[in-house]
Amino acid sequence: MTEPLPATPSATDRLFRLAGLLLLLASFGGAWLAMDFDSFRSTPLALAQEETLLVRPGTSLKAVAAELRQRGILQQPTYLVLLARWLGVAGKIKAGEYRLRPGTTSEQLLEQLTAGQVRQYALTLIEGETFRDMMKRIAAAPALEQTLPEHEPGTVMAAIGYPGLHPEGRFLPETYHYPRGTRDVDLLRRAFREMEAFLDREWARRAPDLPLKTPYEALILASIVEKETGLASERPQIAGVFIRRLNKGMRLQTDPTVIYGMGDRFDGDIRFRDLRRDTPYNTYTRAGLPPTPIAMPGKAAIRAVLHPADGDSLYFVARGDGSHEFSATLAEHNRAVDRYQRKRR
Repeated sequence: MTEPLPATPSATDRLFRLAGLLLLLASFGGAWLAMDFDSFRSTPLALAQEETLLVRPGTSLKAVAAELRQRGILQQPTYLVLLARWLGVAGKIKAGEYRLRPGTTSEQLLEQLTAGQVRQYALTLIEGETFRDMMKRIAAAPALEQTLPEHEPGTVMAAIGYPGLHPEGRFLPETYHYPRGTRDVDLLRRAFREMEAFLDREWARRAPDLPLKTPYEALILASIVEKETGLASERPQIAGVFIRRLNKGMRLQTDPTVIYGMGDRFDGDIRFRDLRRDTPYNTYTRAGLPPTPIAMPGKAAIRAVLHPADGDSLYFVARGDGSHEFSATLAEHNRAVDRYQRKRR
């Protein structure tokens, strides 16, 4: 007896089987994609060393992902875009320059880009330097956009919004941090305003009965104190000498003002004839304060001028080791000069 042949599956059966197979494959594929995507989120970018990413204004996340793929830093750029959409930050990236450090994951990268954690550069303005010195630092500052056509004082002050003001001593010597693309005028304006704010605060807390009429006069005297000593402990003493001399109507007779008034004529050595040659800054030939600061005074010098040390000293002379010998009388001072300057015992 012949056995019956198995029934041939109908078209409907075949369709259901194919659909089931596809659903099974889709399930496996979806699970694999989910695991792959989750792995992508926690896997560090391909960075052997720190690199820089510059995101220009208007750049899309898709373009950023494509650049990272081209540089070999990111293997799945589409995942980065999908992750950003899933987190709701796809349209929130901020322009700027970013540090990409080894160990950074894709999710951490998005946190950087959306928080605007851009790379910061530093520029330090130095106590005791002149406006000319400061502008050389500005011109050489990394990643700072140079917009000033020249560094002539009047041009600079007009550009930052303070035309007609003399720039010497007007900028607070500090370390300033800034991102790439910051303009030179913006950093200068910031340093100018920092000095104004600090000087106004300290002026309001000044000691009583100082022979200084305005905060600007305090700034002028602070610049002289700054140039006279690098020892923080001596600044109040130096300031005290100058305050007492001003109260008594004595000339300040300080070499740094003479040197400033000499300008380019100063060759590193100050001579007796230089002390006798009159300029607006020669405090040997003119009474009172010079017309402007002679350098950038730091915070300590300003505080010293507004809170000078008590005492009776009216003179001081350099010992040769960075410190000074203070004297109350001219006779004592002359003996100190003999000892430390003329090397006579």
